[in-house]
Formats: sequence, structure tokens, C-alpha cells
Amino acid sequence: MAVAVLGDIEYGDVFTRRWVVEAILDLVGYTDDRDLALMKLVEPSIGSGAFLVPVVERLLTSAQAYGRGWTEISSAVFGLDLQAEHVKTCREKVSKLLKEAGANADEVKMITDCWLRTGDFLLDEVPGPVDFVVGNPPYIRTEDLDDKVEAAYRNRWKTMRGRADIYVGFYERSLGLLASGGRLGFICADRWMRNAYGKNLRGLVVSGYAVESVWQMHDVDAFEAEVSAYPAITVLANIPQGSATFVDTTKIFDGQSAREVLDFCNDARTEATGTGWEGAKLPSWFETDDFWPTGSPHTIKLLERLQEDFPTLESDGTTRISIGVATGADKAYIFDKDLGINVEEGRLLPIVMANDIRGGTLKSPSKVMLNPWDSDGRLIEISDYPRFAAVLGSHEAVRKRFVAVKNPATWHRTIDKINPGIAERPKLLLQDMKAQITPVLEPGGFYPHHNLYYVVSSSWDLEVLGGLLLSRIAEAFISAYGVKMQGGTLRFQAQYLRKITVPRPENIPENISEKLRQAFRDRDRDAATRAAEQAYGLPAGTI
Repeated sequence: MAVAVLGDIEYGDVFTRRWVVEAILDLVGYTDDRDLALMKLVEPSIGSGAFLVPVVERLLTSAQAYGRGWTEISSAVFGLDLQAEHVKTCREKVSKLLKEAGANADEVKMITDCWLRTGDFLLDEVPGPVDFVVGNPPYIRTEDLDDKVEAAYRNRWKTMRGRADIYVGFYERSLGLLASGGRLGFICADRWMRNAYGKNLRGLVVSGYAVESVWQMHDVDAFEAEVSAYPAITVLANIPQGSATFVDTTKIFDGQSAREVLDFCNDARTEATGTGWEGAKLPSWFETDDFWPTGSPHTIKLLERLQEDFPTLESDGTTRISIGVATGADKAYIFDKDLGINVEEGRLLPIVMANDIRGGTLKSPSKVMLNPWDSDGRLIEISDYPRFAAVLGSHEAVRKRFVAVKNPATWHRTIDKINPGIAERPKLLLQDMKAQITPVLEPGGFYPHHNLYYVVSSSWDLEVLGGLLLSRIAEAFISAYGVKMQGGTLRFQAQYLRKITVPRPENIPENISEKLRQAFRDRDRDAATRAAEQAYGLPAGTI
């Protein structure tokens, strides 16, 4: 169960389907062939018992097989919920199971008193250490919390930063409860894996825990109610990181599919497909608090290998990825060069815009920018340039900008500085939003506008690098780490471009470099991909 604030659901019960619960219990190893009376399990948000009932059923079967008495199982389970009516409902369901198993009234009361509490998992006492934490944490945005409660949560749970949903705190506390070898299994939103607010939680996981399984279930009917929460089954363990199983699913994924995946998790196959799913076993997990990737298991496995074997684009120290200049008032700063703007020498900077590369090649840029920065990157003294001041000052919006109001003496500055020497250097340009990765060579002479990202390098022949970036291998990095807009449009921002790993240029044979160079010149994405596979040492057709 999860308390939800999604769509039309507000603090309502969202019940997890039985087959999802059974799969999670199997994944964490809570199976009735083990002596479960000797182990401890916590369910942090019991709701109406979607997890608790199967847990108790397995515990009672195990207890009978191992000859355990009622007192021996009384500390094996601990479940709590904020809402007293949920605890009452679960008490009734568990009491029925215990009576059917032969417990008398006193024994039922003793056990249910030990197992079930009304309370706040993030603030109240919870016994530990434990062997298992399982469940479906609440989906509540922090802005929907009482201010005092939110402050208490954030003060206690250091992973709850930024716009973190409450489930982030549930992960942190649950991990802290795990004994050595203990496992956490949640069906929960996976946004924390690739959003800024999940950085601290990702850091916590990679600092001392292992990612064992991630089943991406965004389109799966995993709940009794419709919930748009990008759910995933995630299993984390208090052990050193070993191999990890990554599974992607489609909307036809169901209980039978889950059993197929469980078989895959337990056998020797490294990749497999089944009814509504495909999976891959990674040798390890991504050892970073930066974004974790998403996509097909085949792609995730490929990226994990490439990141293990090759350096990132900027790691050579001479290659730089950046964004073009934001002026804060384009209508005041940017003009068509044919207008013949009358300003002092050196105050007009040729600029390249997104429209100049939209077709995949560079057309002759036609814009210039009023440049308030000198060749050393210092803001000019506006009194030394009266014609420049007159043209820029004729636009009322310039002086009303926040940057101008805050510092009236520097009202003429752009939001971003102009970096000295960038305009003159050859560079690869990429549009911020585009359906496919499409690097374009600008041979030098123009400064990029702010909706363009650019790559400059002293190490690379930019046409060879352009061939690598044109390939579907480079695009796979962006697709896995970046934000997808409506219609599948990708965002080619610096933070995602920096995730791309590449062979060192000196390690690429000249014949392969020439293939990459020619593919880039021809704008041939297929040829670029084939040449890139050779450069990375990958079999033909890998991607």
C-alpha cells in the first residue's frame, strides 16, 4: 500500500497486486523454505496488508516446517502505519491467519501486539537491525506535508534534499535498519535514480550498499488503482556490490512474466527476454552518485561496459563542453548583421544561432551580438563606448533586468560572460533539443548562442570526434541519462554530454579515424555507428 498524492488520488490507498508482492519477497529471499522465525522483517507502511498478509502466510508455513512456537515468531515481523484504521484492518487479517494456524486468543493478541503499531516510520522508534525491509512506501511530495513535519523529516534524513518525495526518506531509514546481509525490496517510483533530488540517496547506496535488482515497470499494471508514478521493483542489500540484474518491461508484463524473470535472476544466463520483458545481468552497478541510466537492458549493459573501459569526453583536460551565451535580453543585444549597427570597433560579435544548424549543417550565420566584454573577458567601461551605450540603452527592457537593477553601474552586462578565444576556435555545435544527436562543425569565427551547446578540444580532430558523436553509441548515452521531452525529443545539455565515454584519439587507428571523419562529412549516421563500433572494439551490429 502507498499513500498517494497523484492525479485525482489524494492520500488514498493504492494496493500492490499480489504477484508483485510475491516477486519482491522471492527476490529478497523471504521464502518459506528458510527458518523465518530466526529472521526479522519490517514493513514500513502496512496499509491494508498487501505485503503483510503474504509475509505472515510465509512465516507461518516456515514455522510449522521448523517446529517454531508462537513466542519464537513474535519478534519476526514489525509493521506500522500512520493511520490507525489501517493497523486495525491488518490486525484483523493477521488474527484470522493466526487462529487458522491454531493460535488461541491470548497468543493472537500477544503476537499482533508485537507485530503491529500505529506510528510514523520516519520519526518513531523501529526495532533493528533487521534482515528484510519490504513494501510500497508512500508517494507524498514534501510540499503536501505539514511544514513542521517536513522540517522534522529533512532534519533527520539527510537524503531528503531539494524536491525529494517522502519515499526518499523511507529508503534512507530502511537501509540504516539492515543488518549485514540484509535486503530491502520496494515497489516504488524510480525517479530518484535520475533526478537531482536523488543525488544524496544514490550517494548513500554506492557508499556502502549493493544494487541487486531493478525491474523497470513504468507501464505495468502493478497496482489496483492507476498510479502515474514510474514504478520499479528495486532490491538493495547491505553487502559489497556484485552483479546486478536490470529488467525492462512492457504493459503486458504480469505474474507469469515475473516468474520468468525470477528464473532468469537465478540461472546462468546474462541476457534474456520473455513475455513483456527483457533483462541483462551487469557485472557491477554504476559507482557514482550522478544520474543512473535508463533504457533497454542491452543498452544499460553496454553503457556499463563502456564506462568501465573508456574515459569521459572531458577527461583529457583539453576537451571542454559548454553552453553558449545567454544575454538576458536577446532583442536588445542581437541584430541582423545587415542592419549596420553603428557602434565602436570590436563591440559586435558574430554569433551562431540554433536556426543556423537546424538542418544538420552550418548555414552562413547572419546575426551579431552587442558585446560588453573585452578580449580578456572583463566587462568594458560603458563610458568609453558612447555609441554602444546609446544602441543598447535604447531598449528599455535592458535596464529593467534583475542584473541591472541589482548593479546599476554594470547595467550593460549580459547574464553570461563571453569567454575569450571561444569564438575563434573550431567547435562542434549541438542543438539543445532535437530528435537525434546531430553535431555540426563550426570552423571558427562565431560565438554560440545560449540554446546551443559546444565542444572545443586541443586533442581531437573535431571531424573524427564529430563522427563518434554522430553515432548511435553516443546517442545511447544521451537517451539513457537525459530527459526526454514530449514526442521523444532529447535534451543535449552539457550534464548529459559529459556522460559520453570515448576512446582516446591516439588509440583510434587512422583507417577508422578516416571512416569517422567521412561519415561525419556525409552526415551518415549508419556509417558513423559502424565506424564507432570499430573504434570502441565492439562487434558489428552491437547497437
